Amino acid sequence: MKRTILLSCITLLIVSCSTCQNKNTANNADKATDYAKTITENNLKEALYIYASDEFEGRKTGEPGQKKAVEFIKNHYVDLGIPSPIADGDYFQEIPETFFSNNAKASENVLAYIKGSEKPDEVVIISAHLDHIGISRNGSINNGADDDGSGTVAILEIAKAFKEAADKGHGPKRSVLFLHVTGEEIGLYGSRYYTDVDPIFPLKNTVANLNIDMIGRVDPKHENQRNYLYLIGSDKLSQELHDVSEAVNKAYFNMEFDYTYNDDNDPNRFYYRSDHYNFAKNDIPVIFYFNGIHADYHKPTDTPDKIQYDLLETRARLIFHTAWELANRDKRIKAD
Repeated sequence: MKRTILLSCITLLIVSCSTCQNKNTANNADKATDYAKTITENNLKEALYIYASDEFEGRKTGEPGQKKAVEFIKNHYVDLGIPSPIADGDYFQEIPETFFSNNAKASENVLAYIKGSEKPDEVVIISAHLDHIGISRNGSINNGADDDGSGTVAILEIAKAFKEAADKGHGPKRSVLFLHVTGEEIGLYGSRYYTDVDPIFPLKNTVANLNIDMIGRVDPKHENQRNYLYLIGSDKLSQELHDVSEAVNKAYFNMEFDYTYNDDNDPNRFYYRSDHYNFAKNDIPVIFYFNGIHADYHKPTDTPDKIQYDLLETRARLIFHTAWELANRDKRIKAD
């Protein structure tokens, strides 16, 4: 009789704990959805029309327009009350002129972060490059709205969503670093400086890098199927990262993930051509989010009026959900 009662109590306890875990998981998912909704196409459009305007002169590394760009990014974080991990009020990771091998002037990365509530020393990095190619010889300004204005403003909105969650007591368990890197167009210099010279968070504590480079347009291949995104690198260093990415997409978006450029034999070699690569070469799992090449790539015609802001909103929300999952899992994802 006593044994029966004891077994019944144990069974009830197990069921209750399982129910609590399921409820907690569901509640966490609901919260993520609520905060993802703060990422809107109107906010993205407003920011990008400024960031990819003629005033920023194509954001060439080290030039006055690029200096305006970093001030724009910094002021965004200051206004939101999102701190820098470098020092109080210091959002710029200074890169000296001597680091560049192609006569570029001194430049800077911009860093801001949300400190983790339970595992602050572990970090998920969301990155995008802040620079572009500047002014053409004929005087035309290359605004770089898609490349990579789209990634830049997406991070700003993702950061705002994480900040709102933190302000309401739902901050991520792990730290989330918002890393805007310079010098991508001239050789991935900003991300290389961060990984090889001055990693603000030790690389061994970096869980993953989600890199955003061009997510505001549609390439010719997908003109009749807009709800897509190219993913590169997700399974190269961590099958678990790939599985998490797929599960998040299936749960919230059902977007078509195109892995064409993830092929080891991709002749475009996109895996080696954006800032995630400097993390990957250090054995940090990565995902590179990309909409593919279009006719306005690296031309003055890459302007903010051609961005498809509803798609940009959806893609930014997808990346937010993926970062949320990585930052809140009980155990950090494993590198294979």
